[in-house]
Amino acid sequence: MTLRAVLWDFGGVISTSPFEAFAAYEREHALPDGFIRGLNAANPDGNAWARLERAEVDLADFAKLFEAEAREEGHAVEAAGVLMCLVGGLRPQMVEAVRRCRRVYKTALLTNNWVDIHAGGGFTDHLDFAPEELFDVIVQSSVVGVRKPEPAFYEIACRELGIEPAEAVMLDDLGINLKPAQAMGMTTIKVTDPDSALGELGDMLGLDLRSPRHDVA
Repeated sequence: MTLRAVLWDFGGVISTSPFEAFAAYEREHALPDGFIRGLNAANPDGNAWARLERAEVDLADFAKLFEAEAREEGHAVEAAGVLMCLVGGLRPQMVEAVRRCRRVYKTALLTNNWVDIHAGGGFTDHLDFAPEELFDVIVQSSVVGVRKPEPAFYEIACRELGIEPAEAVMLDDLGINLKPAQAMGMTTIKVTDPDSALGELGDMLGLDLRSPRHDVA
């Protein structure tokens, strides 16, 4: 099928990866390398992190659960400090690439995120643009109640875009999130280096996604 839509992850794609911030937190608090990612990978469908991203618990309950999980593994963490690691900086070249893609293709943002059920707030608090300026569809785990890599998450995005999975290309920094998309028939790009990922995407779409903004008509 002809590609009709581009699906974008947020953290690690549109913004910088939180994993570097996790590593800094671990160094600062004398935690083993990869400890936080390990906690999040254990019992991935039912742990505190997964439940927060599906809005099944609020921040206070998440903190209790997450800190208890860490203690069970022999270390102390401050949940609020770990959550602050998710506040990354925007990647301007990615934002501009989304703008260029949207001139020709449908665009969607697919993000595992969290909100405080009682106070509100989430990833949009840290943006200097309205997500609707860039994306035709926005799918947030904390809103729809499912999260990547659950297949239902991708099905929601395709349904709202009005496309078949084979008509989409998806960018994510985690292979575990790309596997179900690929199994559904999507083309996938794992983002490890933003410039290389945009080069690959641009070749697929027949678009220049890497030249400076002022060089593009």
